[in-house]
Amino acid sequence: MSERGTGAGSGPRERLLDELSTVSRRCLASYALFNQAAADRLGLHPTDLQCLNLLMLEGRPVTTGRIAELTGLTTGSATRLVDRLERAGYVVRSRDAVDRRRVLVATVPERIAEFRRMWRQLGDGWGSLFDDLDEAQLALLIDHLRRTTEFSATQVERLRGGAV
Repeated sequence: MSERGTGAGSGPRERLLDELSTVSRRCLASYALFNQAAADRLGLHPTDLQCLNLLMLEGRPVTTGRIAELTGLTTGSATRLVDRLERAGYVVRSRDAVDRRRVLVATVPERIAEFRRMWRQLGDGWGSLFDDLDEAQLALLIDHLRRTTEFSATQVERLRGGAV
């Protein structure tokens, strides 16, 4: 049972929400441990690994300020994160060709290829988890993940803002 406070006398919806809470917490803990193991394998800090993931999703060079936005870090912390990724050979800094005052951070293709190889090996079998789901169920999962991501971002803001 989760810490939601629902008891055995709760209705079916409450029991399902309670189970969803418990399963979600286990999933998040499992992913945190997975992220740590993957980061360890690559010789990175878990936050650095997730930053690298976000940079790959951006698909283009970005400023350190953008990295701060993506990660929720201060610009100083984001700069130190980029320093670590640069030392590890995953990113390079270069001047923006249009605005020479701006410095852009770009991923190093050869190192990203190593990252993707590991990710593909770890992802073997992932797609088969969804073989028995129809398109409506897949759409529901996608919607849930998007909404959860937005909710998490709001909660991070609350935590960092001292509201909790």
